[in-house]
Amino acid sequence: MGSLFRSEEMCLAQLYLQTEAAYTCVSELGELGLVQFRDLNADVNAFQRKFVTEVRRCDELERKLRFFERELTKDDIEIVDTGENPDAPLPSQMIELETTFEKLEGDMKEVNTNQEALKRNFLELTELKHILRKTQNFFEEAALYQHQQQGADSDDESSHALLGSEFTSRGEFMKLGFVAGVVAREKVPAFERILWRACRGNVFLRYTEIETPLEDPHTGDRLYKCVFIIFFQGDQLKNRVKKICEGFRATLYPCPETPQERREIAIGVMTRIDDLQHVLSQTDSHRRRVLSEVATNLRVWFIKVRKIKAIYHTLNMFNVNIAQKCLIAECWCPVDDLDKIHLALRRGTEASGSSVPSILHRMSTKREPPTFNRVTPMSSAFQGMVDAYGVSNYREVNPAPFTIITFPFLFAVMFGDFGHGIILFLFGIWMVMFERRLEKFSDSEFWVMIFGGRYIVLLMGLFSIYTGFLYNECFSRSLNVFGSAWNTSAMPEYWQDELTNQNIKVLGLDPNVSGVMRGSGGEYPYVIGDPYPYGMDPIWQMAENKITFLNSYKMKGSVIIGVTHMMFGLVLSLMNYLYFKKTLNIYTVFVPQLLFINAIFGYLVLVILYKWIAWGAYDSQTAPSLLIGLINMFMFKAPEVELYPGQHGFEIFLVLVAGLCVPWLLLVKPYILYKRHKLETNRHVLHVDPVINPGSSMSSRSMGAATYGDISVTVDVDSDDAPIIQHDALDFGESSTDDDENEREEFDMTEIMIHQMIETIEYCLSCISHTASYLRLWALSLAHAELSEVLWTMVMHIGLSISGPLGVILNFLIFWAFSTLTVGILLGMEGLSAFLHALRLHWVEFQDKFYSGEGYPFTPFSFSAIVEGRTEEN
Repeated sequence: MGSLFRSEEMCLAQLYLQTEAAYTCVSELGELGLVQFRDLNADVNAFQRKFVTEVRRCDELERKLRFFERELTKDDIEIVDTGENPDAPLPSQMIELETTFEKLEGDMKEVNTNQEALKRNFLELTELKHILRKTQNFFEEAALYQHQQQGADSDDESSHALLGSEFTSRGEFMKLGFVAGVVAREKVPAFERILWRACRGNVFLRYTEIETPLEDPHTGDRLYKCVFIIFFQGDQLKNRVKKICEGFRATLYPCPETPQERREIAIGVMTRIDDLQHVLSQTDSHRRRVLSEVATNLRVWFIKVRKIKAIYHTLNMFNVNIAQKCLIAECWCPVDDLDKIHLALRRGTEASGSSVPSILHRMSTKREPPTFNRVTPMSSAFQGMVDAYGVSNYREVNPAPFTIITFPFLFAVMFGDFGHGIILFLFGIWMVMFERRLEKFSDSEFWVMIFGGRYIVLLMGLFSIYTGFLYNECFSRSLNVFGSAWNTSAMPEYWQDELTNQNIKVLGLDPNVSGVMRGSGGEYPYVIGDPYPYGMDPIWQMAENKITFLNSYKMKGSVIIGVTHMMFGLVLSLMNYLYFKKTLNIYTVFVPQLLFINAIFGYLVLVILYKWIAWGAYDSQTAPSLLIGLINMFMFKAPEVELYPGQHGFEIFLVLVAGLCVPWLLLVKPYILYKRHKLETNRHVLHVDPVINPGSSMSSRSMGAATYGDISVTVDVDSDDAPIIQHDALDFGESSTDDDENEREEFDMTEIMIHQMIETIEYCLSCISHTASYLRLWALSLAHAELSEVLWTMVMHIGLSISGPLGVILNFLIFWAFSTLTVGILLGMEGLSAFLHALRLHWVEFQDKFYSGEGYPFTPFSFSAIVEGRTEEN
């Protein structure tokens, strides 16, 4: 019971671990996951701690594992998850891991180096193959063109430029130089412009694209390149062209001038390419065999290394007692689990072979313990929702168990629709039933968030079904389950009179007419008959005054729910005061707060309920307005129509009580605190021991000495009034006397008055604003109902109004449009809006009454959390 509504009882314990058993004991505690260690070396540099060398070795092992992981990702090899969770290896086994990883890393790097070199050679040969093939086409075109131009005029220089030759002054042909190579396809336009400008148009460029993409030997990316050939004359242009090619990272290859030489080189290139493909295939097979072996063990290796690193990281938080050869640690742990912790320490000591047992003893401390709330798969989402506002103080009332019911209920009040609730419920059931399969899909953060709240979705859908049945709304339509309680057979003669007297388009059902309500009539015509058995009567769906009626109903219902919710929060604050024995807060905070809210809004709730009971259909015209009555109450005006005898006097009394609660909240607690402080100051007496004279008797006084571990204390001890030396005070260097002095020094009446003034003003104003804030239940419920009505009228109703074969086709199409809009707008947007508003009502209006949320969470040393990456210790 206590662990459900309050956090677990925690204790600060001190651990004495022998050096040889420390590793295995911490390993057992990590598997248990119930101990949060304190860092006793917070002022020591991380590089100066005892086990920093081991942590660095673990970092190096993790680096190698990440290298293996990258290689597996590069080759699209999936890491095998066998579900195995091995224990933390012993320190001696760490050397075996280092040897294994070093050998595998060396093999992988060697394979990668050889494969990269082979791929680079393959790329060069492939580019040379394309150059020989493409340039052969260039030369063949040039030879054909030269043969066709043999009888042409000698001054046609542009013709001979294509041939790679030009006329000398004597009319002879002179051979041009050329270079060939490949360049990236996207660089070709800039490459051509630079060549033209730098060489002033004295070079001739021909290029063509390589159809097949090439592979980058280093990254494995696809490369798109073009083969080019550049003709020029003279060494000066040749050097300039080569520098431009170097600047554009173009690769130049030797290209023979004669076709015979080019053919011989092409044959040799093709032979070498075939050999390289065979070698690359064998290299790739060997690489995949090595990576397949790594993929089988990689997850297990990661777990082992992370556990080793977490153990040494934790050992660095301990104090080292060199004299006694032991490690001293302090940790927070749940009191109920001390037996499990003792058993884990015993297992760790036995595993290490140590003959000296590990010691664990509780310590008394004034430090604030961490907050530890045990959760189940269902309550974890609600607990996370509460902790997102702020972690509760130690042993403070935990609102999460109450939130499991109140949160989906408040959501459903705003989202009340039977059909929409069924969709949410089925979606939640699907996620719960297949949670083991769905939890693997963690790529999308949005999906992880929705899946984590699967039980919230399930309960929101379930409660929405309930409120939707209460509102009698299913996709904005009513369900006539029990038959309407209204009867139109008793109205014809009244309608006939109305139609005769005036021209009206809307006929109204008057509940005052005998027989209109089912079961009414007879001897008592004004007694309303049997109402609709549950929820709203379906006839209201056709009524013109539907919104007017539902607005009044939902508005008053929202006020009742809101005041009840806030008063429940005040009751929980009383539970906190009683548990922490803060009697002063009960009489100076809780009682005036309860009187204040009940004198105004509690009374308003009673008036709403009384009005529903006391006034019926026959005298509803004379029913007083609640809003006007509330205003008259604060203005001390007598009501025109009294709800009950003596109403005016009782309301004046309630206003006076609410007004009296304000100074009660503001002044009583600071005054009592001031009187207590003054009384404690007067009672405080500083005791000074007199100096012992040499001649004084030693019978009444003696010298005392005490030793606690490494601490020795010598005091003057009076036989009648001996001081008590506490072990905890020696451990922490503090005593209760020092704390009392600090409290007395920190007492500031001005600060207390300001704090109490803020609390009083905030509470009094929040009672009004928070009550009004609960009207969002009514507003969002109305908005959801109207949006559903609009969507049905403008989409689904159109298809249902068309008959014949065309109507069947249109209904099929319109149904999917209606479904998409329902899921996207009503379930997605409206559901998210109702979720956020319900969350706000819990965080601000409800938890503000009792919840501090200033604690810090219990984060135990747990291997399961470290392996899953939920802590920073991995």
